[in-house]
Amino acid sequence: MPAPHWYDYAIVRVVPRVERGEFVNAGVIVWCAARKSLRARVLLDEARVRALDPAADLAAIRHALEAIPVICCAAADEGPLKGMTPRQRFDWLVAPRSASIQTSPVHCGRTDDLDGVVDHLFERLVSAPR
Repeated sequence: MPAPHWYDYAIVRVVPRVERGEFVNAGVIVWCAARKSLRARVLLDEARVRALDPAADLAAIRHALEAIPVICCAAADEGPLKGMTPRQRFDWLVAPRSASIQTSPVHCGRTDDLDGVVDHLFERLVSAPR
């Protein structure tokens, strides 16, 4: 049985009208220091965002969300985050901001299945209730 791993995570939120503070959970970002693993999964639920703001720019929101997993797996020598370690990229992604894409406070967890934790958190915290 593999040893349990501690990890940090944040929920990615779409806030179509920042002044209202309403949001739709749209993804998760997970960092595990022991494995130096930074992963994310995102999905834009257009109907839920439109319920909060019928005029939301879905193309811009989708573009911003799709950048998150790319940033997580970016090579250290590519792009504007060149030279940043995975931990530094996690910290940058979860830094508080007043934009249409925000994250929750960082939480921690422990798992025996680090490879499955992103999907588990996504299903529990992001997917629409069934």
